[in-house]
Parts: sequence; C-alpha cells; structure tokens
Amino acid sequence: MSTGTLLAIIIPAIVVIALITVATVLAMRRRRRLQERFGPEYERAVEDTGSRRVAEQDLAEREKRHDSLELEPLPSRERERYAREWDGVQEQFVDHPDAAVHDADRLVTSLMQARGYPTENFDQQVRDLSVEHGRTLQHYRAAHEVDSLSARSEATTEQLRGAMVHYRALFDELLTNGHQGGRAGA
Repeated sequence: MSTGTLLAIIIPAIVVIALITVATVLAMRRRRRLQERFGPEYERAVEDTGSRRVAEQDLAEREKRHDSLELEPLPSRERERYAREWDGVQEQFVDHPDAAVHDADRLVTSLMQARGYPTENFDQQVRDLSVEHGRTLQHYRAAHEVDSLSARSEATTEQLRGAMVHYRALFDELLTNGHQGGRAGA
C-alpha cells in the first residue's frame, strides 16, 4: 500500500476516534451535571424511563421549562407570613392531624405559587420542583401520598406525623428560596 493510501485511511480513522472521544467526554460531563443538579431525582428518572438517554433528555427538558418560569424569591414580610401560617398548621396537628396535613399540602402549594411555580397538577409540580429541589422531592411525594391516604381516612397518626415532617422539608426549602440557613421566624 502506498503512503497516500495509508494516510487516507489513518487520518479519517483518527478523526473518527477523536470525535467519539469528545462525544463521550461531553456525555459524561452532561450526566455528571444532571446527577449533581437533580440528586436522587436523576436515578428515579432513569428507573422510571428505563433508559439513561431518555431520562437525561427528560431532565434537560425539565431544565428548559424551569428556566422559562418566572420564579421570584419571597419578600421578607411574605416569608414571615408563611412561617406564621406553618406554625399554625403545626399547632393544629395536635387536635386535627388529618386537617393539618391537608392544610400543610395547601400551604406548600400556595408557597410554590407565590414563588412562581405553576400549581395546576401534582405531576407537573414535581417535574418543575425537581430542577431546584431534587434532593427534597422524595419528601413531597411521600407527604402527598399520605395526604391522599388521609383523604380516604386510611392514614395512621404516625403516617400523618411523617407527612408533616416531609412537607416541612420542602416548605423550608421553598421559604428560604432554596438557600441554606433555616426559615424566617423559626
């Protein structure tokens, strides 16, 4: 074989290998970024879809939708009002745990709406929240499930107590605009 023929084979092969390497590195970076951003929600999406590629595409679409939302931090006065309302819901738990859990769900939904999240349906709420709150989302799912059980009078007091703890985790995160440091008025 002539040198020209060898170069005609080797150069395109090197280019293809380089492109594959770059694509692999970029895919790994994207995967790592999504895993860091979504936390446990990343693995849940993979499990739900049965495919990393499909899950990553779904998570990227969630990010795109989330970026289009007009999310706003709460003014201090409004944060304080929500904190007082939460304290009232917690006090209500002693005498009326079912009602308190329902009110906690309502309050979390109201807080989401005040921050700018759409609140039409639970599944979309979860998808929208997953972008910034993927690490506390399992709390919201668990609490919502207990609230559903409670609506059918099937929840135990211990489940209701757990639901309050779960709602509190997301509530605090939403109240502090996703920043660490606890809630106002606590």
